Amino acid sequence: MIPQPPATVTALRQAVAQIAPAALPAFTRELDHAADQARQGADLGPLQRFTSQWAAYVHIRRQPRLAGELRRWEAAATTGDAAQALRAASEIGRILDEAHAALTSVRP
Repeated sequence: MIPQPPATVTALRQAVAQIAPAALPAFTRELDHAADQARQGADLGPLQRFTSQWAAYVHIRRQPRLAGELRRWEAAATTGDAAQALRAASEIGRILDEAHAALTSVRP
């Protein structure tokens, strides 16, 4: 397991390249979109949301067990009935909430 990188664009890009290279095009698209939104609104909020989202992505993907659990719930959300999809959405939300909480607790 690689260490959790700082929530900077450069560090997150390097981590994504290492643990999920197939996600790099999405990373770049979302970064471009966040940068455009930040420029248009003269607000750093879109870039902060981008780094928070991708820091959580890296947090989850760098832990094989947790990444596998998320993939199973994502599959259940699309292949199950309504009750299974609702449960899957709840579990996906829990995993994401826990990732964001873990990252918030390690910030200085």
